Amino acid sequence: MESVKFEELQLDDRILRAVADMGFEEASPIQAKSIPVQMEGVDMIGQAQTGTGKTAAFGIPLLQKIDPKNKKLQAVALCPTRELAIQVAEEIRSLAKYMHGIKVLPIYGGQDIVRQIKGLKDGTQIIIGTPGRVMDHMRRKTVKFDQVHTVIMDEADEMLNMGFLEDMETILSQLPTERQTIMFSATMPPEIQKIAESFQKDPQVIRVVKKELTVPKVTQYYYEVKPRTKVEVMCRLLDLYAPKLSVAFCNTKKQVDELVDELQGRGYFAEGLHGDLKQIQRDRVMNSFRNGRTEILVATDVAARGIDVDDVEAVFNYDIPQDDEYYVHRIGRTGRAGRTGIAFSFVVGREVYKLRDIQRYCKTKIIPQAVPSLDDITEIKAEKILEQAGCVMNEMDLSPVVHILEKKLLEEDYTSLELAAALLRMHMGESNEDIIIDSRPARSLDDLDSWGGKERGRRDGRYGRGRDGRGDRSQRGGRGGRGRSQDNGMARLFLNVGRDQNIKPGDVLGAIAGESGISGRMIGSIDMYDKYTFVEVPEDCAGEVLECMKRVKIRGKNVRMELANEK
Repeated sequence: MESVKFEELQLDDRILRAVADMGFEEASPIQAKSIPVQMEGVDMIGQAQTGTGKTAAFGIPLLQKIDPKNKKLQAVALCPTRELAIQVAEEIRSLAKYMHGIKVLPIYGGQDIVRQIKGLKDGTQIIIGTPGRVMDHMRRKTVKFDQVHTVIMDEADEMLNMGFLEDMETILSQLPTERQTIMFSATMPPEIQKIAESFQKDPQVIRVVKKELTVPKVTQYYYEVKPRTKVEVMCRLLDLYAPKLSVAFCNTKKQVDELVDELQGRGYFAEGLHGDLKQIQRDRVMNSFRNGRTEILVATDVAARGIDVDDVEAVFNYDIPQDDEYYVHRIGRTGRAGRTGIAFSFVVGREVYKLRDIQRYCKTKIIPQAVPSLDDITEIKAEKILEQAGCVMNEMDLSPVVHILEKKLLEEDYTSLELAAALLRMHMGESNEDIIIDSRPARSLDDLDSWGGKERGRRDGRYGRGRDGRGDRSQRGGRGGRGRSQDNGMARLFLNVGRDQNIKPGDVLGAIAGESGISGRMIGSIDMYDKYTFVEVPEDCAGEVLECMKRVKIRGKNVRMELANEK
């Protein structure tokens, strides 16, 4: 579609000033298509990926409707995670910087609820909240919806994946019937369509076509590595490409912590972001990254959702994502705001076939690369230092230092070249770790043979998940089910509650995702019986899930989770 300038959208002058301050002139495709529809006051479904400008797409028309003189709550936006709620609130505040009297409040778990209650009493017109915390305020009767005219569900599919379906339905049912309901979702599963049918009135559907959902300005590479060499390969790439800011993605919180320790031990300015951090720690890490003090942000997929930093130059898929869509979300952290970016993926063994599937899904090109050698890295480091030295020679008077060197060379038995080489070596720091590099040529993903001709257990973007969340009949069995799933890389866990305790699959999904921080998309079959339940999680997350689920209650019931017994 043709580019559309914000001035063409008939917006409030104060909003246009704020947009100009943020450095934007042209609306993104989702903004250009959806803002006029929302300003008509009709219900809408917007289908677009993360990183396409969705916050401004619903934030701008929302601000057009808010009455600053009315200090009552007028709009509610639901987000799947705390990070995204904070990010959305900050962006809407930026858009409203010249609209005095408008107050925006993020409400989420992990923050003192008393402080949030005080903020609500101070005349908040817009709340940006996670479903769980909004429900908490509803139970406490600290939010009043009687004057709410707009509700927004941002990343509705992710809220569904995290087990918030019932909370979303409850919240929507308590809002005034005469309202505008806006939904943004990257995908449209049946459950989301049912919500639309139940709570929206003839919604207009705005889709950003696939071509617009991709990240064409991101160059994508992959490297076949051994598990023990991942850190070294990443450090070599950091030295070779020298990105200003980087984001590295890991699949587990444990891996995040381990990678951060490794990078810090090698002298890199790295910080981690995952679900175990308290909110004050998360805020500190993100502020440090935005300000450039932290050069490398290491994060899990869930913790990183909603992070919007335009200067990210490189993304590292330290672990290959469990879901195809997460690859798109990850690499979309770079190449923003018209800039170019680069993405590196590390594959171990048969993960290369998973990456091939991702390439087919994204309709993109992931280029194979050989791991840079030590000689490559040494040469790059030396070139950078010599370039700096050239600048010093051009800009400074070196005659006093030259005199010292001449005197030293006369006294000692070595040449000026040897002295320069020694100084260069000292300035380069310690050498990188020597690793054995696979001598095979880099393999194109297009040329890979099929993986034994077998399906790998994925259906509808999930591992073995049936329509009702219960899995196939063939997968069900008694307590003697195998601890390791037949599906590749999945572990089977036992839970001592079932249908008799009025527990539903969504309750189990939400508890695991909420407590462990892993994405709902990573959770496989949920086989529910009268008195117990089996659930599948990625093997490398099983220990973390078991630890996080200790002393957890589901629907007020104490639960016990353990690895299912081997037959």
